[in-house]
Amino acid sequence: MDKLRVASLFCGCGGTDVGLLGGFEYLGCLYDTYNIEIVYANDIDKNACSIFELNFGLKPDNRDIRDVDASVLPDFDILTGGFPCQSFSIIAQNPKRLGVKDDLGKLFFDMCRVLREKQPKCFIAENVKGILSVNKKEAFPLIIDEFEKCGYMVAYKVLNSVHYGVPQKRERVFIIGYRNDLVVDFEFPETITTSESDYAILASVIDTDVDEKYFFSEKAVAGMMKKRENMNKGRAQNVNSPCNTVGAHLCKVSLNSTDPVLLQDGKYRRFTPREVARIQSFPETFKLTGTDGAQYRALGNAIPPVMFWHVTGKVTEALRKAKEKEKPAVNSTEITFEHMTIFGEQIF
Repeated sequence: MDKLRVASLFCGCGGTDVGLLGGFEYLGCLYDTYNIEIVYANDIDKNACSIFELNFGLKPDNRDIRDVDASVLPDFDILTGGFPCQSFSIIAQNPKRLGVKDDLGKLFFDMCRVLREKQPKCFIAENVKGILSVNKKEAFPLIIDEFEKCGYMVAYKVLNSVHYGVPQKRERVFIIGYRNDLVVDFEFPETITTSESDYAILASVIDTDVDEKYFFSEKAVAGMMKKRENMNKGRAQNVNSPCNTVGAHLCKVSLNSTDPVLLQDGKYRRFTPREVARIQSFPETFKLTGTDGAQYRALGNAIPPVMFWHVTGKVTEALRKAKEKEKPAVNSTEITFEHMTIFGEQIF
């Protein structure tokens, strides 16, 4: 099978793309290379694009996806997109979750626009688990319906990165679609670890000696202790268990937030950017650049590469075995009528 070509929308710093390409090592495990080539990438975050370019040698299109004419994109077989999740996340309560009513929540329509124009063999979309319940559970069926209207058979499932050898509890909804003219037998990847005793743990990816700038001041700790009864659920992590979800807020983490922190030698500290990269399952060879804040945002918004590697394996396996559906024989009159009908529906 020829090398599969991928267009990566909302690529960020490249968590999706590390998983797509494979050929990396993480926590002593080797993740084989896939026969894939990234031919186009797009993200509006310039700092994330800088990290992407440094690691993949491909400069992402930094325009707002709404300004991109899909017809001029290179041809590709797979479209990927972790469309912005801020509107769907359960932590986005101030303001309240707006889902598809919010401009960011509508960006999946642009992913659909690209699908309709380019008609790749399949797509892989990803978002937070909160997308299932936002707008009184009305948004998600709309999203699935829009993907189906693009001409795809669609399946979805909630996956947790901790079940795939990642030392982090991170639940994400994966939406997979195959073009309707393909006969495909697709199954989501089975979990690698089901017992908590087999989970990868935080201790395997953190450093014991870090710069003092990552530690909270005594004043900050004293302020936290005064309000300890009102503290949120994040705080100090058990290093012998997987970490809670790391997010883009780590650049502004406080001891009273829900973001995870460490209690090390009696002192509280935030994770370093490199530790966040490891928690997310980026290989040690993945290069980081920019300010700490820019790195936190890019890494916190990323998809865990190891989890995406497992999804990619199943997606590409199904594509290798896919066959085109047989088209029924029709006479010339029926062909003309059928084409007119289909054309009319597309115009509508």
